[in-house]
Amino acid sequence: MVVILAMGFGVNVRGQEAADTLHEVVVTGTGTAHRLRDVPVQTEVISRRMLDSYGAKSLEEILSGLTSSFAFNEGDMGSQMQMGGLGNSYILILIDGKRIHGDVGGENDLSLIDPHNIDHIEIVRGAQSALYGSDAMAGVINIITRRHAFLAKGGVAAENVTRYGSYNDVRQHDAVGVTMGRATSYTTFQMQHNDGWRNTSQEYTEAMVVTDSRNRTTNNFTNWQLGERFSYALTPSTELYAEGSYYTKGIHRPQDGHYPSCDVYTYDLMYRNAGASVGGRWKSRRGDAVSLDVDWNKHAYYYEYTATTLTDGYDPTGRFTNYYPYFAGQRSLQSDQQRLMGTLKGIVGLPAGNLLNAGAEFRYDYLDAPMRTATGTASDWTAALYVQDEYTPLQWLNVTAGLRLNQNENFGFRATPKLSTMVSLGDFRLRAGWSQGFKTPTTKELHYRYLHTMGSTAFFNMGNTDLKAQRSNYWSVGLEYRGQKLTASVTGYWNRLDDMIVLVNVPEGEIPPSVTSAYGGDGSNAIIARRYKNMEDARTCGIDVNLSYALTAEWSLSGNYSWLDTKAHQYNTTKDRLVSATIDGMAHHRWSAQTTWNHRFGPRYRLGASLSTRGSSRRYYENNGNGRPYQLWRLSTTHDLGPTGRPLSYRVEAGVDDIFNYVDRTMHPYHLGTKASGTTVYASFSIRFQTGKRVKQQINKPNQNNYNDED
Repeated sequence: MVVILAMGFGVNVRGQEAADTLHEVVVTGTGTAHRLRDVPVQTEVISRRMLDSYGAKSLEEILSGLTSSFAFNEGDMGSQMQMGGLGNSYILILIDGKRIHGDVGGENDLSLIDPHNIDHIEIVRGAQSALYGSDAMAGVINIITRRHAFLAKGGVAAENVTRYGSYNDVRQHDAVGVTMGRATSYTTFQMQHNDGWRNTSQEYTEAMVVTDSRNRTTNNFTNWQLGERFSYALTPSTELYAEGSYYTKGIHRPQDGHYPSCDVYTYDLMYRNAGASVGGRWKSRRGDAVSLDVDWNKHAYYYEYTATTLTDGYDPTGRFTNYYPYFAGQRSLQSDQQRLMGTLKGIVGLPAGNLLNAGAEFRYDYLDAPMRTATGTASDWTAALYVQDEYTPLQWLNVTAGLRLNQNENFGFRATPKLSTMVSLGDFRLRAGWSQGFKTPTTKELHYRYLHTMGSTAFFNMGNTDLKAQRSNYWSVGLEYRGQKLTASVTGYWNRLDDMIVLVNVPEGEIPPSVTSAYGGDGSNAIIARRYKNMEDARTCGIDVNLSYALTAEWSLSGNYSWLDTKAHQYNTTKDRLVSATIDGMAHHRWSAQTTWNHRFGPRYRLGASLSTRGSSRRYYENNGNGRPYQLWRLSTTHDLGPTGRPLSYRVEAGVDDIFNYVDRTMHPYHLGTKASGTTVYASFSIRFQTGKRVKQQINKPNQNNYNDED
């Protein structure tokens, strides 16, 4: 902590970027364009310059290294992410204003997001905007891609980035953009591969410690994704578009394990994702706008068997068994999530300093899981209407009020109001907000069942059709100073959740007899059952402190700190009283800091260097122990070659992560504080070509009815 204090707190600006950030435009909090310093809802930005200097290979590295708001525990099925004490299902992730789709076991596969295609990231904490529904109780992450900047000059633009690092880590990014009159095409490709690593050979199983386990901390994986977006300017104010993407990922696990151990795997994991969207935008000269989007997404994962396996699942009578035989080379579908969503929204300026944002949404979710649900499939639909008004009666005062009306197929109607205010006093901004949230159980929380055997223990996770919808009340207050060189902010928040859904241990009496007979009938296996249940109550509260200072135009210091506390209570039927429960993954303290230096040596070479650190106190879990505290250090460098302003440009990046070789060697299957593999190195080379004339872009000015498409 002494080091953090010495380096300062903050994530917002770097050197020359301090002045630029004063005029940076953000849209996530209100759906309308505001300069960052004047946005009514507290917004945190990770800029493109910060991304360039940090040199991260994944979105997990970006969020954990450049802000203290997030914690991760990466696994085979995705990333267990936490924000403000709440997990994945409470965090809404957007790409250009559109929801990311698909999760496995409550984990989002963030490798869908190519870090080289990110322009900047906007973060809004809590359910503070009426624009977003049930998935935003903890907050919103809006990832703005580089598409607009990539095509800013028109003509043809092409980019190739190749990166290689320790553990045969390969990252490939390619993009081609073409502008032909009114039509534009933007094509992207990404590929990621890592051989995986093992931090320890110790594993606890069958009440003993195995010292030669082959279970890996991170398994071997390969994925690739292809995307295309085509748009056509029907008129200067109207654009139509169509886009699609396809993604595949394979995870290869140890096949040469031995018993007793958890490392005996007889199948690999495979993912198949696809998406398609069509829509249009209309925008008037004065800033009024209307948009319509229709999106379809598919996220499926399979077991690919490498040896003969008796696998668990439901038989035609709805009985859970483990007698289904599969053989090497065969494949079984575990989950196919599909979503169809339509969104209509508009923005109009009204008299007396009012800016109105209104919209309607319809979302249909379909789950096909023949081995994981008693009926094989499940579905759910939600419709919503929202309206939000930004009222600026005085130059120094803004009041934003909104109301969202939600109707769910299974859980009925709910209205959730939002209210925030901002007072501007020179370079100071005082913001306060209150909002309600409403979140219905997902189809997986209601119906999904999953059994995972580890040695002689079977862990059985069960859905619960008796779940109730969750409700939240979120309060926040923050003070920010944003000057030419210094930026400082302190924000406190308190989030109360009623009927919060968590996965908790349940008594043996709640385990279905078919599961007991299949896995524990002969006494050879112990069964630990966990069921999704509603907490009686839960609350999270925290304080986020940010500070950054530009020492010179080339050298800056920054860092941030987050304090968090959570409490939850569950009614224990055996003890006939409320008992405390742990919200998995919570850590009281998280921090990160950075010092960055940039200098141009003549017209053909520019050097950038960044030294950063990130860390966490102990993380707490209900089962399998707590994660150890840690602090990691990272050095990254950038080398821009050739004169500026030319069609062809080159960049070399190189760096080292976990400089002091910290490794958490806690034995399997207990929780880790960090999965860092020790000291790793990386290097990348990028080349970019661009022709065409620069398009003059409108600068969004405050107190105007400007609308900036989230897309």
